[in-house]
Amino acid sequence: MTPNDIRSVMRIEALSFATSWPPSALASELSDNKLAHYFVGRIDDALPDEMVVYGGIWVILEDSHVTTIAVHPDRRGQRYGEEMLVHLLHQAIERGASWITLEARESNVIAQSLYRKYGFTIVSTRRAYYSDNGENAVVMWAGNLRGDLYRSRLAHLEAQLLQRSVNHPD
Repeated sequence: MTPNDIRSVMRIEALSFATSWPPSALASELSDNKLAHYFVGRIDDALPDEMVVYGGIWVILEDSHVTTIAVHPDRRGQRYGEEMLVHLLHQAIERGASWITLEARESNVIAQSLYRKYGFTIVSTRRAYYSDNGENAVVMWAGNLRGDLYRSRLAHLEAQLLQRSVNHPD
């Protein structure tokens, strides 16, 4: 993600969340936070306004935190969120993380199911975490990212994802 992507990210953000990050916060993440790593996905890189997904992580020594993942509503259910999650997992591993955490809305069972598929487990609940409606967040963790077992699991799931993309292109 670059500062030029912020406008497109903010469009997806507004369509995806009841309360959005202000553009200045995202700009600050990109320019000032050396622990932050943000990425975007497009169907065609030649069309910068055709962004379909974005996501970000913070990596602090051996710990990483998924800060956000959002898919344009018109493109949900087409594997873009899963592809971004896989990309973020690889980024965390490449940057030395052994653990990764995230928060998900308690009601967002679709996201939780995806995260469980990739080895995340619920470890706690943050009461009234979301300011828009006071909904709880579940805190999920996945560990031993650099271990052989997790790397094997990730490679297997990534191969399945690629196969589904080949068999059912958009």
